[in-house]
Amino acid sequence: MTNIINKSNFWKALKKPFFVMAPMDDVTDFPYRQIVKSCGAPDVMFTEFVSADGLCSSGKKRLLYDLKFNKNEKPIVAQIFGSNPKNFYKSAKIINKLGFDGIDINMGCPFKAIERQGAGAALIKTPSLAQDIISATKKGAGNMAVSVKTRIGYGKDTSKTWIPKILEMKPAALIVHGRTQKEKSRVPAHWDIIKNISSMIKLNKHDVIFVGNGDVNNIQDGIDKAGKYSVDGVMIGRAAMNNPWFFSSIKNADISTEDKLQLLIKHSYLFEKTFNGIKNFRNIRKFYSSYVSNFNNSKKLRVELMKAQNAAQVEKIINVFLIE
Repeated sequence: MTNIINKSNFWKALKKPFFVMAPMDDVTDFPYRQIVKSCGAPDVMFTEFVSADGLCSSGKKRLLYDLKFNKNEKPIVAQIFGSNPKNFYKSAKIINKLGFDGIDINMGCPFKAIERQGAGAALIKTPSLAQDIISATKKGAGNMAVSVKTRIGYGKDTSKTWIPKILEMKPAALIVHGRTQKEKSRVPAHWDIIKNISSMIKLNKHDVIFVGNGDVNNIQDGIDKAGKYSVDGVMIGRAAMNNPWFFSSIKNADISTEDKLQLLIKHSYLFEKTFNGIKNFRNIRKFYSSYVSNFNNSKKLRVELMKAQNAAQVEKIINVFLIE
């Protein structure tokens, strides 16, 4: 995977089809992105999503931890959510000053806590507000690329009317998750609808990079879907969370148990160093199954690791396991 740095619109410089790691709440933080980078990075990194309102409040300092990144992650995009255009404008200015290559507007998150704010997938029901948010973000973004991540509809597929509303605002990139808000991730992604959106983009000659998202199982599957459904790139979510080596040429089955466990130790120390006093160390437990599975006594080891209160204890438990 190649790092491309072209802040005005890095999306257009990417070799197609390209791969993007999805923004995942409390998952794609700085430590995890660094771990993925060490295993074989995607073409584009996304932060976990951050509140635009929060970035414009007294809680800004805490949220800046969620926007920490290293230059080795470039090109990198910060994703924000909210429903106040003025705060998107202000947040875009902050994110531009931090040195990000792009800013993405979350118009697809189905979490109730996000939707209650009129944000995420709720914006599908308020297209006029969605357009105001895109406009405000572009004004504040300066030379950053502004993209939008959304779904095919809210209660049902409304892509024929919803997607044109976004395209009217001329984002640099459009990322579409092939499910409705109601479907969440309970049904297979509708790649046929993603293909219809691609046809719509080409028919109307929209100058936008188009990315598909949903149920991509491995790199070859992503390449195949990109060709079959006419997208410029694919975004990977859950599959990457469960496998830090997803974007590399290494098959998960070929990675030794010791290599997996040593990477978990590295991840634990990096998490602790990054978030000491900010996030509870227990937050890293969600990653245990990514490293500790499909080998003898893996379940027993996971149970032991749940007792760990810090990175040193994780290392000690793993070292004992490897000796036994």
